[in-house]
Amino acid sequence: MITVHFYNAEKQAEWDAFIDASKNGTFMLKRGYVEYHSDRFTDFSLMFYEDGNLIAVMPASLHDGDVVRSHGGLTYGGIVSDRKMTTPKMLEVFDALKAFLTEKNIRVLIYKRVPSVYFSYPSDEDRYALFRNDAKLTRCDISTAIYLPDKIRFSELRRRGVKKALKNGLEVRQSFDYDGYVALLTEVLSVHHATKPVHTGAELALLAGRFPDVIKLYCAYRGEEMLAGVLIFDTPLTVHAQYIANSEEGRNIGALDLVMDHLINTYAEGKTYFDFGISTEDLGRVLNYGLIGQKEMFGGRGIAYDFYEWDIRS
Repeated sequence: MITVHFYNAEKQAEWDAFIDASKNGTFMLKRGYVEYHSDRFTDFSLMFYEDGNLIAVMPASLHDGDVVRSHGGLTYGGIVSDRKMTTPKMLEVFDALKAFLTEKNIRVLIYKRVPSVYFSYPSDEDRYALFRNDAKLTRCDISTAIYLPDKIRFSELRRRGVKKALKNGLEVRQSFDYDGYVALLTEVLSVHHATKPVHTGAELALLAGRFPDVIKLYCAYRGEEMLAGVLIFDTPLTVHAQYIANSEEGRNIGALDLVMDHLINTYAEGKTYFDFGISTEDLGRVLNYGLIGQKEMFGGRGIAYDFYEWDIRS
């Protein structure tokens, strides 16, 4: 019989070890990342046990009293499992989850699946369980990823950008100036996308301090002037570009092209995918053609980020 328990701080080591050994989890689902914004969310993370053994976890948060999201502060979440998970067992996990949420008077679960490029082993059991429980696909964002073992060549425009950046004396190096980067990013997002960064410079510095081997900032500099940058999240199979920024001057002289060229070639050895992140707005219904076009010029192609809504009362 599968039993469901709330996560608590005493379980941190067990939770994190399970994420490390899972087939569809990344460091973003470990407690040090999940809890950096604990002041913004009411945690509702769950742990699933069978015969005393942990078989799955689900990072989650509570919203409006009767809605659970997996997790409101994360790009993706859902049920994380290891290689022992089978499809029949996942159906049992969903049965136990539904019973637990019903007992807690939860009306709806918003479920954000881990995208396939982060799987270390096939992990679609939850997708089938969602279908079996009549969960509805309510949002689909499109990301863009490069398959690194067989890269598509950069477009001519992107290649010219790299050459122009080198001609202008730009160089790419790792940076720890998170405040400066967020200032640049804020300006870019405000002007071109009418949005702002989710993270502050202080939050990025905090997260990079907690995960120094996997959260890194690479920027193009002209002397000491930061012209473009990419914040990467380095997971076992996939390098994810969490934030991408390019100043107006950087646009003119290929600064971002140089950063991307550096990162894609650096991580081509030992990684499978380079994920640029989503290019959609309005819950996936609006495609930013200019943004996705730039990513596709580097050789990226589509990866779906799926969101499901499960009416627990049905």
